[in-house]
Amino acid sequence: MNQQTNSAAPTRQRRKEARPAELTAAALELFVERGFAATKLDDVAARAGVSKGTLYLYFASKEELFKAVIQQGILPVLEEGEAMLAQHQGDASTLLSGLLLRWWELLGGTSLSGIPKLMIAEAGNFPEVARYYHDNVIQRAHELFGQVLRKGIARKEFRKVDVETAIDVIIAPQLMMAIWQHSMTPCSCGGMKDPAAFIRTHIDLLLNGLSTKE
Repeated sequence: MNQQTNSAAPTRQRRKEARPAELTAAALELFVERGFAATKLDDVAARAGVSKGTLYLYFASKEELFKAVIQQGILPVLEEGEAMLAQHQGDASTLLSGLLLRWWELLGGTSLSGIPKLMIAEAGNFPEVARYYHDNVIQRAHELFGQVLRKGIARKEFRKVDVETAIDVIIAPQLMMAIWQHSMTPCSCGGMKDPAAFIRTHIDLLLNGLSTKE
């Protein structure tokens, strides 16, 4: 009898430790499916298989839950990109293409790619959430790609460009692809038939446009 009780305790502990991740996973699914405003905490709790009271043990509000989704899903991708930059010893072209490919690999094929559409649609109604996303995701991504561009320019590998504008041009195609697949594609209005080919073409045009080689 004691043995059964002892074995049950670690199981409950593992379940308790895993619960925040289960809640953020459920929240992400619902945010992408319904939007931020239409997602209710009751629905998140039900999707995760817990009571609303249990959800409140971990997250005091829907805004906190959204921030946790970003912290657990997107920030680690940015951290990996920053580590790639810090460790890279080769040319800036290889680093830039690697970052773009890795970004799409980790985010583009997941529910996290629905977050940009959500932010564009609902930022005006939820300025605190929009500000958090801007400061912790958009600004951080801009800084990352800005450093890569400046590195390439300093090495005379990239021609001199308006770095701040170029950052937006670099990010825009993948942003558009993410928004499209969570808007038009579900309506059977067509989509990117081959996302990998789209990204390869984007990188090819980008690197040739930046290159100092004639």
